[in-house]
Amino acid sequence: MKFLKSISQDKIAAISFIVIVLTMIIGTFAPLFSPHDPNGVNMGLRYAPPSLEFLLGNDHLGRCILSRIIFGIRPSILWVLGALVISVLIGAVLGFLAGYFRGKVDAIIMRICDIMLSFPGYVMTLAIIGILGIGLGNILIAFIIVKWAWFARVIRTSVMQYSELEYVKFAKSVGISNLTIIRKHLIPVTFADIAVISSSSIGSMILQISGFSFLGLGIQAPNAEWGMMLNEARGVMFTSPELMLAPGLAIILVVSAFNFLADSLQIILNPKLSRTIKPKKNSPFSKIKNQEKEVAG
Repeated sequence: MKFLKSISQDKIAAISFIVIVLTMIIGTFAPLFSPHDPNGVNMGLRYAPPSLEFLLGNDHLGRCILSRIIFGIRPSILWVLGALVISVLIGAVLGFLAGYFRGKVDAIIMRICDIMLSFPGYVMTLAIIGILGIGLGNILIAFIIVKWAWFARVIRTSVMQYSELEYVKFAKSVGISNLTIIRKHLIPVTFADIAVISSSSIGSMILQISGFSFLGLGIQAPNAEWGMMLNEARGVMFTSPELMLAPGLAIILVVSAFNFLADSLQIILNPKLSRTIKPKKNSPFSKIKNQEKEVAG
């Protein structure tokens, strides 16, 4: 409730949160919201303009664009969220091990992370797709393999910082088990950092999977995916630009919503980053402001 109250105080964050929740609900229950079969071919409606029956028109095979946009939420967002959760879990486990126990454990895990992070993300992902083959599932596996090292390094830094707090040192000195310390003392305080880096990463992952699908490396026809829909409409982008407009706007809207929400989460979970700092009544800054008002008056 406190989180929702904080979100509601920021209009942009509230709108972004509503957009994300509605998008995920529509994607989860896509068959209920889809007005037509997304793979239903009707050549008589080829490149048909928007109408009351087909609100966003039809593509080169006469398929309902709106229905394909709705079903495209699943691979473009929901499955990407699944890959993100797995990446964060792997990175969190290894990050906690490295940041808390340090020593040889930290050295081994960090050297592995250094190896993984020494390659550009896109290059590494393309190499894994080249080995495993094209397909959405292989792209998601590539995301997990590439992303976990970055999450592990960031979470390790956060854990090392909080491990130096006095109450954590006291818990160690009185003989409380390491698992209990991690579970009760470290996970709650590092959760904010994990939530922020996770929310800031989802937007780039959505763009990446759309880009790979646009190149033909992702989900294959006849399944719907936003990047693949852009690729299908590329040949008629000047004669029928509306075919690219719908999936393009969908990607921009969702990615922007995640980015705005991530920015708001940083402020909500870290009060030090508050946009505005109210000066105290008797502070030098408030006196200067009062003098300026008197001069202006």
